[in-house]
Amino acid sequence: MPRPPDTAKRRELLDQVRDYLLRNGLANLSLRPMAQALGTSDRMLLYYFGTKERMVAEALAEYESRPLLRARELLESVGPPTDPTSLRRFMSELWRQFKAPDVRAALPLYLEIMSAGLLHPDRYGSVIRDVLGSWTDLLTSFFQDLGLTEDRARTQATLLTDASFGLLLAPLADGHWDRADQAFHVLLDSLEPGWHGGPPGGDAVSEAAAY
Repeated sequence: MPRPPDTAKRRELLDQVRDYLLRNGLANLSLRPMAQALGTSDRMLLYYFGTKERMVAEALAEYESRPLLRARELLESVGPPTDPTSLRRFMSELWRQFKAPDVRAALPLYLEIMSAGLLHPDRYGSVIRDVLGSWTDLLTSFFQDLGLTEDRARTQATLLTDASFGLLLAPLADGHWDRADQAFHVLLDSLEPGWHGGPPGGDAVSEAAAY
């Protein structure tokens, strides 16, 4: 009977793979040079992860969970948002955390993985989809707690998640981080009026645009 993989070694390898990807990117990724850089073999990597694509997806998922954990830690310290003003404060703090050097350093890799997911959805398509889905689900629950219907909450959460993600990635091309910061707060100005609960009356985007 084969010996089960060492879970501690597997986690150590995941950390090493993630750091390697952050340094070298995804383009032209090959198992053998990576294994040599990590002090192991390509056969050992396949033993622990099965395929290169699964290894990459797991390493990135492990990294992506950290900002989400930070968000949950923030919730534990300040409590969940109870009104649009406190939700805005929460989002501003999250934005500040996403500007941290360790998070910003990972953004080029996520842009690569997004492109690879579009070209090869069977390999990497789930990575960014899961990232966006996790944040959208979290924000949807916030909006529902504020009294929005499920549809309105989901629309607002999708708009806020997708727009914020775009504002994090666009400066990789133009370098205008200060403009992205200003644009994020303008985005909150535009969306906050639609965060008030009440009877449904038009979609969330049109509500925000009316102000």
